[in-house]
Amino acid sequence: MPTKVEKWKDEVYGNEIREHLMEFAEEGWDAIPEDEQDAWFERFKWWGLYHQRSGQESYFMMRIGTPNGVIEPGQLEVIGEVAKEYAQGPAQNPEFGDAYCDWTTRQSIQLHWIKIEDIPEIFEKLESVGLSTQQACGDSWRNIVGCPVAGKDKHEHIDAWPVAENLHETFKGDDDHVNLPRKWKVAVTGCDEGCGQGDINDLAFEPAEKDGELGFNVRVGGGLARKEPRFARNIDVWVPEEKVPDVAGGLSALFRDYGDRDDRYNARIKFLVDEWGPQKVRDVLQEEYVDFELPTAGEDMRDEYTYNSGNQVGHDDHVGIHEQPDGNYYVGLNVLVGRMGADDVLELADLAEEYGSGEVRLTQRQNVIVTDVPEEDLDAFTSEPLLEEYSPDPSPFKRGSIACTGTEYCSLSIVETKNRQVRYARWLEGNVELPEDHEDFHIHLSGCTASCAQPQIADISLRGMKTRKDGEPVEALDIGLGGGLGEDPRFADWVEMRVPADEVPGAIRNLVENFKDRRQDGETFREFVESRDEETLADLIVPEETDYEDPYMHNTKQTWYPYADDDDMDASPAPTNGEGEPLTPADD
Repeated sequence: MPTKVEKWKDEVYGNEIREHLMEFAEEGWDAIPEDEQDAWFERFKWWGLYHQRSGQESYFMMRIGTPNGVIEPGQLEVIGEVAKEYAQGPAQNPEFGDAYCDWTTRQSIQLHWIKIEDIPEIFEKLESVGLSTQQACGDSWRNIVGCPVAGKDKHEHIDAWPVAENLHETFKGDDDHVNLPRKWKVAVTGCDEGCGQGDINDLAFEPAEKDGELGFNVRVGGGLARKEPRFARNIDVWVPEEKVPDVAGGLSALFRDYGDRDDRYNARIKFLVDEWGPQKVRDVLQEEYVDFELPTAGEDMRDEYTYNSGNQVGHDDHVGIHEQPDGNYYVGLNVLVGRMGADDVLELADLAEEYGSGEVRLTQRQNVIVTDVPEEDLDAFTSEPLLEEYSPDPSPFKRGSIACTGTEYCSLSIVETKNRQVRYARWLEGNVELPEDHEDFHIHLSGCTASCAQPQIADISLRGMKTRKDGEPVEALDIGLGGGLGEDPRFADWVEMRVPADEVPGAIRNLVENFKDRRQDGETFREFVESRDEETLADLIVPEETDYEDPYMHNTKQTWYPYADDDDMDASPAPTNGEGEPLTPADD
């Protein structure tokens, strides 16, 4: 039997949700019938809105899609203005204040504390500069990811930006593809570094040569969610650039028609590839969904992939100053855990206009890139005070930090994440020294098994759990080691479970010291992990209390807002009206 979500979607889904959303916005939060809230919240995702967690009723997270991470001139200023005007809630974050943007691991933007009454004005402002929340969430084509400097990269074989942009324009709002069994994540890579991270996407187009022509090989069925990670599988198809939409649409339709709508846990295409195998996927695509002969796979460039490879060579991410083919430069700025205050966003927009073309791009490592900076302006740009906070030359621990939303807003998360990872990175920077040949070291903190922070592909993977310490329940983390991408991608091995959160920095310090003492012949950290079994690795971690202080050891999932002075659910002002004032209970 179809799930309840499928039944809700059968009633209302896709573009038509907008009309209902606008009606609720006009009438106010309490116009949404309580017994229909779950259905409407599921539908609202299609227009980029997730209802926030318990205790924050009437507030939403809004996601803005930016295909391939490209924010065109003029758009960043509007994003900052929207964040400053509409994304301020009833409580302040002690680290980031009361209005900020989150850059995501899918090159999108997330805003919090959005009230439904403000949606029409926000949509009008975003759409006036070509931005949209359409299909930023929901069971449809999500934001298309890829190399964030496509078209401005000296390492690319194909400029993948027009390909990604074409897919975005073709399939956003297309009635034939708006209602899929689950989310549909697509990556397009044109460079020789693999920075599109196609391996962890439902559908990946990767550069390959066939009969002297450059195009793309096709992989299907990657993903990290839950405890079922998969790398995308090669289906032995090569496609020229002009045929990419046909193959992408064919595979999207195949997923639409054959994906599991009876069990949402099993509804991702990775499970269909498990069941069918790559050859059957190719056969059905050929027989039912394309009207031309599919060429077999071409010669790929995977042996050149360096992005998140752990090899400590090549172009491992986009932080720093890099020359473009036109002689200008792009400057990648490190945004610790991907969160930037609204005032800083507005200042960055001004700097991008002053020193570059006004264009800014987002990376899958939650960082930002300012493009088109002339060489003669680099010194002035990099001397700007804002770049002291968002450095193009950060320490490895700050450079490698990624964190998901966590219990601050997310109902799925088990632990606090953003502020904790900020503190981890700062403590590690001051207390731990990596080997001199390790400039890149990735630590990803995900609040649950949904893996939004992509923990399985980090040098050190952290995953939210609970445990008891001194007889009290505390927040804890599982620790995994040795994940990454590159030519031969590898998922992390989970080797130490339920470590109290305040003992994790000490565990990482002890691990790094053991690595430095025991590595052989210049082993990289990933090679070191690969050559040892899980029991040996667990012995090298040694959780330990240090002078690191973690203020969020209590169960933040049981508070209405982790950083509020009154942190129980009864202290919440939610739900509120369009002015942010608590609604009077109906029976008063």
